Amino acid sequence: MAISRLIPTRNPSARAAAHRAMAKAALFSDSSAAVRLKRYNHHMTKAHTLEARTSEQGGVA
Repeated sequence: MAISRLIPTRNPSARAAAHRAMAKAALFSDSSAAVRLKRYNHHMTKAHTLEARTSEQGGVA
């Protein structure tokens, strides 16, 4: 599912926070350790990308 369907916002900072929350949730999911780590890393990478985009824009969303 695309994150835009879950959280209808254009604010990259809010989306980054959502990805951090999904990353934490991935660690406690009922999956193998490899799958949990892969999901965690995916969401944290996405969060870092969105945060970088926010800082490039001068913190204005």
